[in-house]
Amino acid sequence: MGKLVKPVVTWNPLKADHDDEFDYIDLSAVDQDTKTITAPKKIACSEAPSRARQIVSANDVLVSTVRPNLNGVARVPFELDQATASTGFCVLRTRSDSLNSSYLFHWVKSPQFVAEMTKKATGQSYPAVSDKIISESLIPVPPLPEQIRIAAILDQADALRVKRREALAQLDSLTQAIFIDMFGDPVANQKGWEKKTFSKLLEKAEVFVDGDWVESKDQDPEGGVRLVQLADIGDGYYVNKSARFLNKPTATRLKCTVLKQGDVLIARMPDPLGRACLFPGDEKECVTVVDVCIVRTKNNEPDHTWLMCCINSHAFRSEIAGEATGATRVRISRGNLSRLEIIAPPIALQREFADRISVVDKLKTAHSASLTELDNLFDSLQHRAFRGEL
Repeated sequence: MGKLVKPVVTWNPLKADHDDEFDYIDLSAVDQDTKTITAPKKIACSEAPSRARQIVSANDVLVSTVRPNLNGVARVPFELDQATASTGFCVLRTRSDSLNSSYLFHWVKSPQFVAEMTKKATGQSYPAVSDKIISESLIPVPPLPEQIRIAAILDQADALRVKRREALAQLDSLTQAIFIDMFGDPVANQKGWEKKTFSKLLEKAEVFVDGDWVESKDQDPEGGVRLVQLADIGDGYYVNKSARFLNKPTATRLKCTVLKQGDVLIARMPDPLGRACLFPGDEKECVTVVDVCIVRTKNNEPDHTWLMCCINSHAFRSEIAGEATGATRVRISRGNLSRLEIIAPPIALQREFADRISVVDKLKTAHSASLTELDNLFDSLQHRAFRGEL
């Protein structure tokens, strides 16, 4: 690959005018899911990090050298032309006469590239690859017109996935819009609802506990009890991504709380802190980790859908952040969560809200199914493209 890309210019912002500012792209600026730069920073030259060195151009492909299994890659948009990127990225600037930038971008997102980089990464706690490893990796290179044709097909398929994700995001926003319309800001409480502490609201709950302290030695890959992780707790949705297990005798010995469908699961650690979702049930018996709080209301009072959305509101999430503790590992204790005040509107209104949200959820389910089909289509096209079969 190194023979198909150009070197990039570097600079030291600390040697420039200290009052000047520059756009900085660090590793955290790249969204690993969408493969886009979502959070560049405007930084004064006097406060430049030591890694702020590489000047990038529009259409450069950035490949994170850290934790390559996460595939932190993105293409520089025109609005960030001449921005500065962290040295934690390998910056790939194509030679236009031999390699198409869009084609390259699709290649570094491919399972083949990710698998190779993951295999060659070194370091247990901080696995990484060098720029040299990336430059020496191989890439299938058909004639330039064929690269452009392949990239155009993959671009079109990817654009369909982006539109579907945007539709899902709008439906997520609709949920919060309906909540605000019916109940107002749950902290400012403009509608004058009765307010209770979280513990008072849940005083009749069947379960209001933290998950269980399950250590690595307690786990069993062949076990019949699934261990739900923090990574499974999405912001209003269950992610269902982890694969940790323990056996039934161990779960019994540890006196683990078995999850039930409809339980509200609250993440006591980032990111974001305090996000909540409903447990949808699982074919296996499930328990969860200690940094997830479990709420199981009695007779669905308060309504679990309403409670989840209230917790996920921006205002209440800010209240949670205000009670967080810890410098390096930020978390909220169940005790601090219990003391927060929360609105308590009539249960009939909570259930009306849940009914309205169920309609939105059906739309989200349909969009999600469509997105899965589009993901499968894209994976198939991508696989065929780099095998010369497209």
